[in-house]
This record gives sequence, structure tokens and C-alpha cells, in this order.
Amino acid sequence: MGFLFSLITLTTFLSLQPSKSDQNQHLLLDQIIKDYTFKSYTTNSKTGKLHAINLPSNLSGVKVDAIRLRCGSLQRYGAKIQEFRLSSGLNIRPCSKRVILVRQNLGSNWSSIYYNSYKLSSAYQLIAPVLALLAYTGTGKNASTIEMPAGKNPISIDFRSTEFLNDTSPAGIISPLCVRFDEDGKIVFLNRTGPNNVCVSTSNGYFGLVAEMPLYMTAALKSGGKEVGKWKIVMVGLIGGALGAALLSLLAIAMFVNAKKKIKKEEMDELERRAYEEEALRVSMVGHVRGNSGTRTTVPTIHHYYHDCNK
Repeated sequence: MGFLFSLITLTTFLSLQPSKSDQNQHLLLDQIIKDYTFKSYTTNSKTGKLHAINLPSNLSGVKVDAIRLRCGSLQRYGAKIQEFRLSSGLNIRPCSKRVILVRQNLGSNWSSIYYNSYKLSSAYQLIAPVLALLAYTGTGKNASTIEMPAGKNPISIDFRSTEFLNDTSPAGIISPLCVRFDEDGKIVFLNRTGPNNVCVSTSNGYFGLVAEMPLYMTAALKSGGKEVGKWKIVMVGLIGGALGAALLSLLAIAMFVNAKKKIKKEEMDELERRAYEEEALRVSMVGHVRGNSGTRTTVPTIHHYYHDCNK
């Protein structure tokens, strides 16, 4: 009966077009995935074995896996579930004996529900599928979500093996950022471990990879309130890059011309200085020669000779 209700809910949900104004679509999708998970995951399923969950064809692109573990073993040894790595020391509460971990990859078709529901700033764009890790105790309709805070070492989420969303990863984006979508409607920015797209978190939940875009790219994403095509965004990026390169080239040319003019001016100043010094030296030497020639006298020998003849 509960599954029939879920089937009716799924039909109603899929008949609706995703809308940015609907803030509850991600919760409804989560409930549907939960119902299908516990329908496929029976009490006969082996503990410690990862099971792929079969979903209806209408949820194409969504991949779900589930595994049942003993609480004590999970706390002592941790676990690795697809993109998620859980270190030892987890604080699982409340957990009496066993816990069921559900991993979700919402793919390119359904990840936008979280982006739209949480009203992420237009300066950020979702570029990778939303990944989720949830913890449950109990089975069937009695299953309830439990918290799973990390211990000394955080939970890591590896996005390196995921395919980037082609329609939301325009050229020219800046370094990707990790985010966690909390149940209270808040978005928490997380740290990355090195240059790789590996995020770390202090608790489980829903995670995404977003990119902060330049201002010109953000303005180009919307035209009259409608999303523009990717090729237009690429063209804007190429035009912006070409203009930037042209401006840099003009700046380099202007600096070169200015430097050349400065060198030429310095050479002219040097030539003028040398010419002035040479002219001053020449005038000084000529004045010195004239002064000496005006004061020199000679002996009148002819006068003395004429005086002797008259004796």
C-alpha cells in the first residue's frame, strides 16, 4: 500500500515540469528514491555488500546504491562507498545495531532541482552532478534518517570520476568550489583537498560542485530572463578574450614607443651637453691665446744699428 502511494506520488511528480519557484521538489524526489530503495533492499540482503537500486525509467540518469553495515564496525573502520570515503571515528546517532547507507548520484537530468530549489547566486553555476550520502535505521516505512557527523577526520567526496554537466560548464569559469545542501535550506561552502575536485565535509548529506564565473560571463548567461545557448556564452568568452589580448598588445606597444622616445631624448641631451662643453672649451682656448700675444715685446735691433753709423 505504501509503495502504491509512492508510485502515485512519482507519477504526479513526473507530470510536473521542474520550476525554480517550487522549493519542495528535491524533498519529494528524495522520498521517492527512499521508497524504491527500501522496496529493493530486503531483510535478506547481505550485510556489507553494495546493492544497486532499480529505479523507474522516468528517473533516468539517477544512480542509487545501498549498503547495510554494523554500526560498531563502521565507527571503528570507516568505509568507502563509491565517491564517498568515511574515516574511522564516525559518531552515528542513534544507531542500535545496523545502519543502511544510501548513495545517490542525481546525474545531469535531476541535479538542477537542488540548484533551483536552494536559489544559488547567479554568480555560481552547478558544473557536476549532485552526490548524496544518507544514513537510515530500520526498514521499510519505519526507516528513519539519522545523523552521521565525522570524527577526527572529515568525510571526503571525490568528484573526479563524475562527468561534468555540459550545459552548465561554460568556458572561462574560475576554480570550482564545493558546496553542501543542508536540510534547513542553507548552502555551506566546503574546502577542497588540493587542486583535485575532492571535497571534505564534517557530516553526510547532499553535495555539489559549483564554479564562480566572471561578471561578463554572468551577464551573458541571461538575456531577458531566458537562458542563452552555450555557443553564445563561448562566443562572449572568445570576444572578451580577444579584446583583452588587443588591449594588452596596445599597452605593450605604447610602453615600447614611450621607452624608445625616452632613450632618444637622453641621447639628444647627451649630444647637446657634449657640444656645449666643446664650444666652451674652444672659446676658453682662443681667449687664452689672444691674451698672451698682446703682452709680448721684441728688441729694436735696427734702431741700434742706425745709431752706430752716425757716430
